[in-house]
Amino acid sequence: MSEFSTLSRDERALYNPAFTGLVVARSVQGHQTEFGTPCPVVIATLAAVMALQPTIRNALPRSTASGLHRWVQENPSVRTSMTLNATAIADVVRPGLLMALQTRLLACEAQGRLHVPKGALKKAITGDSDDVVVIQKAARLLGRWLPNAGSISTVMTLLGVRP
Repeated sequence: MSEFSTLSRDERALYNPAFTGLVVARSVQGHQTEFGTPCPVVIATLAAVMALQPTIRNALPRSTASGLHRWVQENPSVRTSMTLNATAIADVVRPGLLMALQTRLLACEAQGRLHVPKGALKKAITGDSDDVVVIQKAARLLGRWLPNAGSISTVMTLLGVRP
């Protein structure tokens, strides 16, 4: 049984399109802050999928200076969680991404990369619960960190998932 299927009712409430769209936007925001460029859709989606998993959030490093390869080796539960849950959570994240685009929280460039339009998203992270805040912070960190690990195929292989 996957971690996703064993979530409580309150935890499942976090998986609505409005919130998952916000999580994707936070990952894009992190990428923009770190690199000054729009974010590939696959990085934004992968970051959101990871941020929504408590097992992964709890294992995240404090900074982007940590290497992904070493982190995955030191935290085998990350690879297990991604293998078990990535597909199901990605199915929940995609409608959120669409909603974020439709409401203009995110914009897509001609090259297929995402950016947060100026004024669309506050820099300060707030929320009604600790989980809401922690998930957003994790997504922003992951948006900054994942691209530093190499190509997206390398990142996904390390995490045990396929594009």
